[in-house]
Amino acid sequence: MYIDSHCHINFPELAARMPEILAKMEENKVSHALCVSVDLPDFPQVLALAEQYPHIYASVGVHPDYEDTPEPSVDDLVRLADHRKIIAIGETGLDYFRLTGDLEWQRERFRTHIKASRITRKPLIIHTRSASEDTIRLMREEGAGTEAGGVAGVMHCFTESLEVARAAIEMGFYISFSGIVTFKSAKELQAVALEVPLERILIETDSPYLAPVPHRGKMNEPGFVAHVGEFIAKLKGVPVEQVARQTTDNFFNLFNIVR
Repeated sequence: MYIDSHCHINFPELAARMPEILAKMEENKVSHALCVSVDLPDFPQVLALAEQYPHIYASVGVHPDYEDTPEPSVDDLVRLADHRKIIAIGETGLDYFRLTGDLEWQRERFRTHIKASRITRKPLIIHTRSASEDTIRLMREEGAGTEAGGVAGVMHCFTESLEVARAAIEMGFYISFSGIVTFKSAKELQAVALEVPLERILIETDSPYLAPVPHRGKMNEPGFVAHVGEFIAKLKGVPVEQVARQTTDNFFNLFNIVR
């Protein structure tokens, strides 16, 4: 069985097809999925899905490149995370790819999420794009990760260097690979995935985006995470069953879920 450790099935294009989405998960042996929050106004939809379906979990957080959205406080995040189906804080982090100018507000938002993670003892889901140096720096400064007395977390949809992966792993973080790793053009990322220990890997879709080969260009969905697992197994030269079992164990261990 596989787990999609990061998806957005509350987005309208997927929510409208929920019975089909869930059926495809079962068909492809995807036992659970984590529906990840990107802003506070839509958080009730994320939570509602987790409350409705036993095999769907949720997070609470505000995406780093959402500018025109209510800014979360530490108290907001701590309060909203106080629910048995909310298993993580995020997604959070830094994204310098789309935005320019003074991005201190983005760094402050990241700090807020790290503080909420430390208080709630719930793992961080970190998004970083064109900002890896600052991301790692703030993680260290604010005490993210087990090294500094915080909790573990995951670097989601990872596309950075092996050095960044190793720095995150040293702090107790897992590295999550999305459908990007299956792309023919992703040779550098595949080299990173080859080096990251399977004991530190999660797999995800980030759906509705980034559908893996052989569905590239189509709308992504949690059932497609099996293709990511199969690709990593082939890349590492290990049985598919081993990747499925280990990434599933990693998910439950990271998010402190009792099976």
